[in-house]
Amino acid sequence: MNSSIVFQTGLYLLILAALAWPLSRYLASLLDGSLAARHGWIGQVDRAVCRLLGTDAEEDMSWWRYAMALLLFHVAGTVFVYALQRLQGVLPLNPQQLGAISPDSSFNTAISFLTNTNWQGYAGESTMSNLTQMLALAVQNFVSAATGIAVVCALIRGFVRRKASGVGNAWLDLHRATTWLLLPLSIVLALALVSQGVIQNFKPNQTAQLTEAVVYQQPKTGADGQPLKDAKGNPVLETVKASTQTLPMGPVASQEAIKMLGTNGGGFFNANSAHPYENPTPLANFLQMLAIFLIPAALVFMFGRWVGDWRQGATIIAAMTLLFVAMVGVEYWAESHANPLLVQLGMDGHAGNLEGKETRFGLAASALFTVITTAASCGAVNTMHDSLMPLGGLVPMWLMKLGEVVFGGVGAGLYGMLIYAILAVFLSGLMIGRTPEYLGKKIDAFEMKMVAFAILATPMLVLGGTALSVMLDVGKAGMANPGAHGFSEVLYAFTSAANNNGSAFAGLSANTPYYNLMLAIAMWVGRFTVIVPVLAIAGRLASKPRLAVTAGTLPTHGPLFTALLIGTVVIVGALTYIPALALGPIVEHLQLFGEVAR
Repeated sequence: MNSSIVFQTGLYLLILAALAWPLSRYLASLLDGSLAARHGWIGQVDRAVCRLLGTDAEEDMSWWRYAMALLLFHVAGTVFVYALQRLQGVLPLNPQQLGAISPDSSFNTAISFLTNTNWQGYAGESTMSNLTQMLALAVQNFVSAATGIAVVCALIRGFVRRKASGVGNAWLDLHRATTWLLLPLSIVLALALVSQGVIQNFKPNQTAQLTEAVVYQQPKTGADGQPLKDAKGNPVLETVKASTQTLPMGPVASQEAIKMLGTNGGGFFNANSAHPYENPTPLANFLQMLAIFLIPAALVFMFGRWVGDWRQGATIIAAMTLLFVAMVGVEYWAESHANPLLVQLGMDGHAGNLEGKETRFGLAASALFTVITTAASCGAVNTMHDSLMPLGGLVPMWLMKLGEVVFGGVGAGLYGMLIYAILAVFLSGLMIGRTPEYLGKKIDAFEMKMVAFAILATPMLVLGGTALSVMLDVGKAGMANPGAHGFSEVLYAFTSAANNNGSAFAGLSANTPYYNLMLAIAMWVGRFTVIVPVLAIAGRLASKPRLAVTAGTLPTHGPLFTALLIGTVVIVGALTYIPALALGPIVEHLQLFGEVAR
């Protein structure tokens, strides 16, 4: 690893900690209600919003009512986003005059943005109107991120409360996270991005005259719009000469800000954060990387404050950081090696694998961004993941398979890691013959059943969906590449969907009725088969008394528990997915370098 990646990673973590620590103090006071108590006008706004939503701000919901509120909220949001896409052709703020989106794509996109996945099977600039981008997609970027924060707040209350029947008010938590956290931070970041050149306007697309005409070939289509093929089945190409270029316009900076802060990832443009209108400069790139981890890191520090022991938060942040640094090292090492087949054809391989990467960012910033966006449930990309070396593609895939608990999504990363922490104390209890406890709460059979359900549901979706897709002709039809890489494309898609990430090996043609339906199911089930068990655990823990610390209590802070937590995360992830990874990126790596050796 050269000095550039070491410097960039070190600087990134240093600035992240400097920003996340004070933000955690604000989060703790905001979400436990003390901020509203100190500033009466904030409390008045909170109560007014709750009255508008038909609830009492003082209401304390049971875990199942909390879960039902979130589920119903998401069902209503899905219907709204679906309808807006189907009707966008007759709605205003559509300067490009874009028509209605197909039913299967509308359904997939509605589920995608409601579940904080932001998987996109379409090109945003040529599919979505400005109104749809703002009112449907950007709004859901806020509320889906707020949902993760609300759920983790309910879980922390479960550890903090004693013999309580409720875990908080879902509507109040959603409002506070959206109004007092995500909205002001997004305004600040949007202005910073505009200063770097990210566009923000309502203009129609602009046409620019090229200084030199470009001649290229593209597949020829028939009257039905389908690609023509010759007698041998090869696509018929036509030569095109272009002298102008269409420059897409729109309100990009405002969506870009919440896309990163909310770990959403859905880009205004098809190229996402590789597009110069979304991510024009190295500084903009660094700000976007900071935004992805800012709130997840602050929530971990907030967790330590809220439970009354900062060491608990420090232990979790240490485990996350060690895993993150290790994955950055592997990713950079893998991408610093050029494709040997291209080297054989005469390419200079000293610069590493630059295929699919933006030269304005370079290898180090691209590798760092790749790890950050898949460690979190963000899915924004500044490089083409499908062009990564086989082991370079394995890293983001594996990070997602861990449940994205290495900092992870907003709220989702922390409650996912706390699930692993409960599992870790259970395993340690088995080893020493003692009833497991975590933060003074006894861990019983009910909690472990919910933990097992939350951990195992996602692998079933990923492995089951992948197996079915590579068996069916309709699934194989979307694979752009044969063999191991084609398998990796499908495996990556279901991994990304079920873990609510949204990035892709974009060689897979996923905007088809089959994949739109299958991935939508994976996104919805993957989101709520974790959220509901987490809320059930929160409700059960809140009803329990807090046990006194004794000589036999396992300390859940310090280096020993950090190592135990990392081991639990790695072993569970490895044992679950190694066979599938062996069929995809691992065998592709062996084939690639074995071909060169021969």
